[in-house]
Amino acid sequence: MKRVLRQIVDGLKRNLWWAWAHRLRVAVMALVLGIVVPQPIRSQFVDPCCAIMAAGLSTLSDTLSSVIGGGLNSIGSIQQTILNFEQTVVWPQQLINQARAMVGTIQGIYTQIEGLTHISVNSATLPSTQQLEQMLLSGDSGQIGQTTAAYTAVYGSVPNAASAPPQVRNMVDMTDAVAQDAMKRAIEIDQLAGLELQAADQINQSIQTAAPGSAPILEAQADAWLVRANAYTQAATADLMRVRAIDLADAGAQVKSGATYNTALGQQLINLLKRQ
Repeated sequence: MKRVLRQIVDGLKRNLWWAWAHRLRVAVMALVLGIVVPQPIRSQFVDPCCAIMAAGLSTLSDTLSSVIGGGLNSIGSIQQTILNFEQTVVWPQQLINQARAMVGTIQGIYTQIEGLTHISVNSATLPSTQQLEQMLLSGDSGQIGQTTAAYTAVYGSVPNAASAPPQVRNMVDMTDAVAQDAMKRAIEIDQLAGLELQAADQINQSIQTAAPGSAPILEAQADAWLVRANAYTQAATADLMRVRAIDLADAGAQVKSGATYNTALGQQLINLLKRQ
């Protein structure tokens, strides 16, 4: 019996010694066996861990549905109420459509106005006067530099010193200058009016497709163009005032010249009588 036990102990020692000497191989074989050998499947009806996890997930789902889901539903309801208020009170779709229809009507009126501005009103019949008239009605500021020559061809130039006294030459030169200034300014204003009509047309087209929230931007653009139009109108009014002022000054100068001429004529008569 002792002998058998000793043989078993010696065999175990030899096996342990061999396993220790080949411990890397033994570890790799144990890992492979652990992967290959099938593991028992735990059933959710038997394993209490799965039952606890299922209960926790169910509780979490109920919490999300009752607490967070209820809050989200309330937020969604408030947002829908705000949307309905904006669509029915702040920006009603019906009134927006009416405004867009009105813009279309105004656009038609602007188109008619633009057509009227392109009607030809040329009336001159002679070559020199036709050239000057064409420049004045061109609405092209690029032709302003040629206006002086065309004006001189129609109304003549300032007489020289041998043909008229200095006072008369000054009156003629100033009258011609103001007349040419007004003509050049009229060309500029015609071109500006064309640009304003184009801007108004673009603003009207933008209004027809603009969102309600962009109305302040379009309104600001329209106000800016209105201020510019008022400035152009004031410039035209200033030109009219200059023309009227030079007309009055010319009339006053003629009266002064007449008075001076009468005084000189009277002095000559007195001198003539004294000689007799």
